[in-house]
Amino acid sequence: MYAARALLRSRLAPPSTVAKPCKSPTSACYQVFVRHTSTSTQDGSQSKTPALDDLLGAEQVGKAKTLSREVGRLSRELDAVYSRQRGLNRVLKGPLTVRRVARAREWGGRVSVRDGRVFVENKALSGEAEREIPKIWLRDNCQCGGCVHETTRQRLLDTFSIPSDISIKSHSLNTNNVLSIEWSDGHTSEFTSQFLTSTVKPDHDKAIIRQGLKNVSLFDASIASSPPRHTYTDERPTAIHTILSKIRQHGFCYIDNTPHSTPTETETLLRRISFIRETHYGAFYDFTADLASQDTAYTNIALEAHTDTTYFSDPAGLQAFHLLSHTEGSGGASLLVDGFKVAADLQVADPQAYHVLATVNVHAHASGNDGISIQPYRGFPVLEHDPATGALLRVRWNTADRAGVEMPIETVGTWYEAARKFDALLKEKRNEYWEQLTPGRVLIFDNWRVLHGRSAFTGKRRICGGYVNRDDWISRFKMGEFGREGVLGALAEG
Repeated sequence: MYAARALLRSRLAPPSTVAKPCKSPTSACYQVFVRHTSTSTQDGSQSKTPALDDLLGAEQVGKAKTLSREVGRLSRELDAVYSRQRGLNRVLKGPLTVRRVARAREWGGRVSVRDGRVFVENKALSGEAEREIPKIWLRDNCQCGGCVHETTRQRLLDTFSIPSDISIKSHSLNTNNVLSIEWSDGHTSEFTSQFLTSTVKPDHDKAIIRQGLKNVSLFDASIASSPPRHTYTDERPTAIHTILSKIRQHGFCYIDNTPHSTPTETETLLRRISFIRETHYGAFYDFTADLASQDTAYTNIALEAHTDTTYFSDPAGLQAFHLLSHTEGSGGASLLVDGFKVAADLQVADPQAYHVLATVNVHAHASGNDGISIQPYRGFPVLEHDPATGALLRVRWNTADRAGVEMPIETVGTWYEAARKFDALLKEKRNEYWEQLTPGRVLIFDNWRVLHGRSAFTGKRRICGGYVNRDDWISRFKMGEFGREGVLGALAEG
């Protein structure tokens, strides 16, 4: 949509277009309407107004109409996305973010300096139309090479060396909307209009780049007909980003055609994403059902849908499985359930139960190995939300590893009732996606969103895989999605 608007602006003369806000609930979306008046001829047909042809030329009018139709098509697609978003807004605690390019100009407008104070117009405000940017913030966020390292983007300026009464000695605003400020301490800073207007973005928009937000497609059992997948043989530099983008949208992705005679290629695949997380079970794992590690995952019994490492303060971000071999037996189908989708179902069915699971802290532990009892520093709710945006951020659900529930004993039954309803939704057939893994197909999924399990099996299975930290894989996704300049350029937004 943004590219189409830019193309229209570059090709059409100003009098020929009018930019009007869409009805979609975001100011980042605009529809462009081409003025094309007409007059009737004697035979009743319509003829183009000569003034428009004279202004643009017949060729440009044709381009304008084509581009206008394309923008209209894109707008209808966005309307469909926002319609889904509005539905989810009603069932989640906070808004589920629709990924779009972060553009401060949608929220901020004109930058002005009056009486030694810098103001930014905030188009999103219904009352006060401007926000003042504190001078200490401006001086602290000077982006010159003397204040910020050009490569690492780390601060070089000692914030607390800035005089508390720092003031603007002089300023100028050039034709490129770059504000130049000479400070009372003798330093000169330059700020683009886009950088300054980003200060008035809502928290949700600021989170787009920081959290690597992307439009989410919730799934159920029907995804079996067309699950997200990619191929190991894709050696293009963009291959990993393509995989991570599918995981960010759908919650998981298969990587087909992965060599499976040894686990080496699977480990290489994970290391192409980022570092493999090491736990008390080791780093990259390669195991059979021999209970070598004291956990039910190392047996052949059925496992209900759960998330891994709920006993860590920071649960694993990605998890990968690759079935290298399965001999002399059968069974062991893999189960995936979209925790975000089931959470949405619960909110519709019982908002109070959703509230309980989103606010009551639950403790967890891993105590199977000698000398080890890992427990998070505090309890966390089953449904965790981002405090800045209100959006559902993470699902923690593992009844096997659950410890205490932080509620008075006389009222703890309320949590059990809510958890029972959530568990029932997890087990509904329409929410369960079953897939029999085969050698050569690696499964990678978002452990903060997607629950996994398996059916019981017989025979001998060899599986390899590992964990990747959340911050590490989101970092890799963000750099591919927004580019280095886009990510680092948004650091000051918070």
